[in-house]
Formats: sequence, C-alpha cells, structure tokens
Amino acid sequence: MKKFLLLLHEDMQTMEKLSLKEMEELINAHFAWVEKLKSDGNFISGDGLESTATFIMGKECIIKDGPFLETKEIIGGYYLLQAASKKEMLAIAMECPAHLWGGTTEIRPIADYES
Repeated sequence: MKKFLLLLHEDMQTMEKLSLKEMEELINAHFAWVEKLKSDGNFISGDGLESTATFIMGKECIIKDGPFLETKEIIGGYYLLQAASKKEMLAIAMECPAHLWGGTTEIRPIADYES
C-alpha cells in the first residue's frame, strides 16, 4: 500500500460562519469517516490543526508568526492514509467531509525511499 497525505484546505470566512450545530455536524462527519477509513484499512493517522502558524524563512532563519491578514485559506487538518493506488486514493478523498462546506483537499503522495 502506498502512503498519502491528505491536506484539508478550509476557507476561514466560511468556517467562521458555521453555526454551532453545523460545526458539530462537520466534526461528527469526520469522526464517522475516520471509523470507515479504519475499518477499510486506509487510516494511519490524522489531526486537526490550529489556525496559528510560525514560519522560519530563508538562510537567515527569520521567524514570522501567522496567520497573516491576507490569508483566506488555512490548512485545517490532515490525514495520513494508505491506498493501493492513486485512483483508490482519489475515490477515498472525494468522500472527505471537508468538502461538505466547500473545503478543498490536496493529495500528496509520500515519497518511498526504500523501494
């Protein structure tokens, strides 16, 4: 099985507009989806991410804290998953609850240096 990182890109303005009920529905949808991924053997790990960030930039290692005002989209979480192929991973990602309120998912194959 090949490993993939599924990044959850969320629009900050959309997420801030969700009601408590909608936020609870979204969280519960993620929990249910994780249970399905576990039972199907695709789940390795995953977590939500806080909206703050620290960037270390360039050779001089300049430290900047974020998010920045111009940021409209954040990476709200990630899943480390496994699938037999990219095609299977695409099918899995299309079921991600992040899409319920307009979120975007990004699939990044994990490099395999042992093969």
